[in-house]
Amino acid sequence: MSYPQWRGVFPAVTTQFHQDSSLDLNACARHWEALISAGVTGLIVAGSLGENQTLNFAEKRALVAEAVKIASGRVPVLSGVAELSTAAACEYARDCERLGAAGFMVMPAMVYKADAAETMSHFRRVAAATSLPWMLYNNPVGYSVDVTPAQFAALADVPNLIALKESSADTRRITELRIAVGDRYALFVGVDDLILQSSVLGIDGWVAGSGIAFPRENQFFWELTRTGRWEEARAMYRWFYPLLKLDTHVKFVQYIKLAVQEAGLGREWIREPRLPLAGAERERVLGIIRHGLATRPELTAR
Repeated sequence: MSYPQWRGVFPAVTTQFHQDSSLDLNACARHWEALISAGVTGLIVAGSLGENQTLNFAEKRALVAEAVKIASGRVPVLSGVAELSTAAACEYARDCERLGAAGFMVMPAMVYKADAAETMSHFRRVAAATSLPWMLYNNPVGYSVDVTPAQFAALADVPNLIALKESSADTRRITELRIAVGDRYALFVGVDDLILQSSVLGIDGWVAGSGIAFPRENQFFWELTRTGRWEEARAMYRWFYPLLKLDTHVKFVQYIKLAVQEAGLGREWIREPRLPLAGAERERVLGIIRHGLATRPELTAR
């Protein structure tokens, strides 16, 4: 079986809620349309930024079905797979395949800190549960499980594992992965404020977070890195950097949802145990967002 080549910006989108915390699929759809119109090449729903683990069984499946309907084949729709058990992850993958998803972004089984053998077994079991392609999400900072370049090399015999989302926050990994696995996988970066450095080292895509509040700017910046316009990219990165840093805080969901709200693309409502930002913290984050909005760079094509 041949698999697609995933490249470009695959934003991890928020899940929009009403103020009463119920799912707001219409608001999700409006934001997805804005991102697709800006030129993204994929959508990832129900990832960490999408508050995957606060969504129940039916909500996750409704979210995927709606995203597939709205995208209508214009871009591939991936779902995050972040279940507590391997069996649940396999079941979810099979369900999403039936709903028309184009693939997955698979995380380790949540909560339990698996060792190397358990981690590899989990990913292989999920891969075997579906015929769809998938991206392995490596985030040892957030999930306490690190998939090393040597482990990625060992997984190279899994045919439908076609991409890696590298979020170790160590840019040395980009080169180490290229040495270990060459071009076997599409290599995506998942730490927003390392996008410029990672682009210089050679990546294929970006699972963008903060940039979902600035779709046109985010896409324009990505294109600068693709066409080697490094002076312009560096200048734009200085504007973007404080906004990209919103993705690297433990409250990244609240921070980015507030940015999405300020940009007029959604609302900030989240689900507990997260609480809305308040007081000095809220004012500080609003200051960063509003300064970014007020000083947006002019986007000039060449």
